[in-house]
Amino acid sequence: MNKKLDFEKALKELENLVKQLEENDLPLKESLKSFEHGIKLSRYCVKCLDDAEKRIQQLSRDENNEPMLKAWEGDSEDL
Repeated sequence: MNKKLDFEKALKELENLVKQLEENDLPLKESLKSFEHGIKLSRYCVKCLDDAEKRIQQLSRDENNEPMLKAWEGDSEDL
């Protein structure tokens, strides 16, 4: 995977790849190549999200290195 690829670019590329696979009638060989690349992008995105979650967990610890759990205070509008 390209070292300069960030999460947002990888996700956008994955979205475009999925759209292309859904909309176009690609030859089998090209479809498989695109699918393989999509799997790599998907795994990269999952790794980025896992790394971000671990970083948040590390930053969300109190002075005793215990996790600080706090209720979500997002929008209270009903969906």
